[in-house]
Amino acid sequence: MEIVWNQVKSALKERVSESSYRMWLEPVSFIRSEKDVIYLSTPNIFSRKRLQEHFGQLVQTEWQAALGKACRIVFEIISPQRPSKPSDLPEPQLVLPDAATLNTSGRMLRKEFTFDEFVVGGNNEFAFSASLAMATRKKNPDNALLLISKTGLGKSHLTQAVGNHILNERPEERIYYISAEDFSNEMVYSMRNDSVDQFKKKYRYGCDVLLLDDIHYLTGKERTQIELAMTLDSLVNSGKRIIFSSCCLPMEIPKLNDTLRSRLSGSIISPIEPPNFRTRLRIVQKKAATKGLEVPEDVARYLASELTEDIRQLESGLMGVAARASLVRTPIDVGLAESVIRNIARRQKRITIDIIKKLVCKEFNVSLQDLLSPSRRQAVVRPRQIAMYLSRKYTDSPLQTIGKSFNRYHATAMHAITLVEKSLKENRALFNQVEVLSHKLETGEF
Repeated sequence: MEIVWNQVKSALKERVSESSYRMWLEPVSFIRSEKDVIYLSTPNIFSRKRLQEHFGQLVQTEWQAALGKACRIVFEIISPQRPSKPSDLPEPQLVLPDAATLNTSGRMLRKEFTFDEFVVGGNNEFAFSASLAMATRKKNPDNALLLISKTGLGKSHLTQAVGNHILNERPEERIYYISAEDFSNEMVYSMRNDSVDQFKKKYRYGCDVLLLDDIHYLTGKERTQIELAMTLDSLVNSGKRIIFSSCCLPMEIPKLNDTLRSRLSGSIISPIEPPNFRTRLRIVQKKAATKGLEVPEDVARYLASELTEDIRQLESGLMGVAARASLVRTPIDVGLAESVIRNIARRQKRITIDIIKKLVCKEFNVSLQDLLSPSRRQAVVRPRQIAMYLSRKYTDSPLQTIGKSFNRYHATAMHAITLVEKSLKENRALFNQVEVLSHKLETGEF
């Protein structure tokens, strides 16, 4: 069941934001199973309530998909054990949301996200070298790095690898790893609770290395952008190091003030591209070895050839194969892998923006003319935004091409995509709609 739980967690990573996963789902552990009931651990009442209300249904859905049958999820409160030896490291403390002390010690860094565990290929070699140079301060006169890639290609891994390396070499350094969304929430909290000065002091004078993920989520948040720009100026002037990550270039982020855009553009900008077959094969082999899985060479090659989207998809496929082998008690072979990958691999070559338009028009009963029109009616705007989001998710088209396909500017397309991404976390009806469309695209039912 531990293997199944690892598969479920891999799937959950793709469903929720990185910050939500780290805060709420990563600390959860599998305890036991009794008949059709799965028991998972949670450290306190507050955490259990949050998990049940916001993630319970999602966790249950992924468990049922992994097991192939109905089940019920129960969260049990289990307090973290104290270390048995002085040399043991303390367990990371669960941090409450909006607390003014979020991420002040680097303990939220994932310990497996290191440079040693990162698979280097032609798609990410420059990003790896730039990140390592930033961590070691070697051959790098600049002190700001911006990693650009789509979701699931390793930018968060490299970002945290910088933090882990510095903490291992110089544990006295103050490293803050935080998402742009959490940074914004923390600033809003400080404003509401008259602690703005404490917030400024923390980031401007109490931080040696700032690791800021998903900077594109700051689109439209003018007050946060102003504060962040001033904080970055203070850090840069003090010789501190900053690593950003984003899914798009600074010039492609809509509603970003000029000062912050200029600061981001002045960083070392390093794109990360999707890995080629050889790199994907090494990733599969590396992750299998790390997780103690014996995967035959032909199976590893099959996974690397079929799962071409991103690293998360590779890991999800690997864990799915291992979980299926464990459940049916059969060796891992290509036949087993095919039965699992059939439900994961996307027929990406067949999916185009035009196909997505037609599917969305059919599902929402709107005409293609309306979808491409200037209409601001909600009955048209929502399908148009979803179509742009799916175009970004299932095609390799740049924002400019997506925007032009809908008679919009690329900034409008980016705004629509970001809005849908945020709404998916809060709007269950929208989440279900997008899931239905995604399933039809992935299974070729269009």
